[in-house]
Amino acid sequence: MTDIKEKKKVEYSIEIKDLKIIYRTLQKTSIRQNIFKFQKNSMDKFEALRGVSFKVQKGQVLGVVGKNGSGKSTLLKAMAGVFAPDEGTIDMKGYSVSLLSIGVGFQRKLTGRENIYLSGMLLGFDEAFIKNKEDEIIEFSELGDFIDKPVKTYSSGMYSKLAFSITAVLETEIMLVDEVLSVGDKKFREKSYRKMRELISDDDRTVVIVSHSTDTLQELCDKILWIHDGVVKEYGEKDIVLPHYNEFMS
Repeated sequence: MTDIKEKKKVEYSIEIKDLKIIYRTLQKTSIRQNIFKFQKNSMDKFEALRGVSFKVQKGQVLGVVGKNGSGKSTLLKAMAGVFAPDEGTIDMKGYSVSLLSIGVGFQRKLTGRENIYLSGMLLGFDEAFIKNKEDEIIEFSELGDFIDKPVKTYSSGMYSKLAFSITAVLETEIMLVDEVLSVGDKKFREKSYRKMRELISDDDRTVVIVSHSTDTLQELCDKILWIHDGVVKEYGEKDIVLPHYNEFMS
């Protein structure tokens, strides 16, 4: 009898289809124009993402590259639920999702400790679980007494330390990382890098990393998504896409 091995079904943890995100800003008009001409303020529209589609397999590490203003951070924020799609769909398959991004997620008037609980509960963890992880998060962050000071007093490096520590210790099923590996002092960057390698070694965890460091992406990622002016320019294996991107940027 011949043994027939069934092909393992591919399981996706992220599916993005025809995603469009549009920023709208009011054009400047004078009060006099509005009163005497009864003009309505017109809206400037900017399409940050213009029909982006891709899939990420469960357990893969995806790197996202592109020049400044190409839509990379907008994409991560949309995947995290910060932005709602103007068109298209975002399917994260019901997995828990965390976003590591400077300037996103913390209440600046609250202390670092209070933000640990707030962030943890927003990620779907209960208070007892967060309390059990609290000391580990604080120790990893290296913030010391600053953990009980308002986040508005933090430097960008301290902010990134707390943001990374919360996500790294609480370990969501999908991690979205926006340049935070490049922020902070050298010692903490090296520690964060080691922790990230440990986290992505889990075959069930999916990670999406936005970074300008192609060396980091070459080391950590399986595939690369190249976004250019809001559209997908190339998506595929890192050894193919990264050389094309580096040549383009040079």
